[in-house]
Amino acid sequence: MSVSRVARQARIIHLVSNMAIRSQTELAKLLSAEGVEVTQATLSRDLDELGAVKLRGADSGAPVYVIPEDGSPVRGVQGGTSRLSRLLGELLVSAQGSANLTVVRTPPGAAQFLASAIDRAALREVLGTIAGDDTVMVIASEPVGGVALARLFNELADGQTHDRPTQSEGQGN
Repeated sequence: MSVSRVARQARIIHLVSNMAIRSQTELAKLLSAEGVEVTQATLSRDLDELGAVKLRGADSGAPVYVIPEDGSPVRGVQGGTSRLSRLLGELLVSAQGSANLTVVRTPPGAAQFLASAIDRAALREVLGTIAGDDTVMVIASEPVGGVALARLFNELADGQTHDRPTQSEGQGN
């Protein structure tokens, strides 16, 4: 059965919230049993969009998928920038920094979507975002400056994730 993305993601949230799901294959089989056919690529994208992460339970058993209940990202989870990197690659027109601010330009209508992705990525370098139609203002946390944060966004857009701003790259560099 063909279902909308929203309906499919609602089923994913329900299953992940109520069962200990250890793999995408297991989740795909459960969805299939409910009549929802999904490719691995689509399932992977859905899990990424939902902010799903694999965490070990209190019993230290095999990791299971978890989706934060309030939609906020789970901080400190490796790989949290993969969706942001992909979206920056598609939507970033420019990123410029000054003091503790970074101004990110996008195509018209994309700023709020990108700002939400920046917020969900839970980067330690970001305090928050404010978005208009084609511009996102990103507030850098101390001691990271706006210039270093702009550099990080440009690197993520290019698929680079290894160089993260440090204290020595403070404000205004």
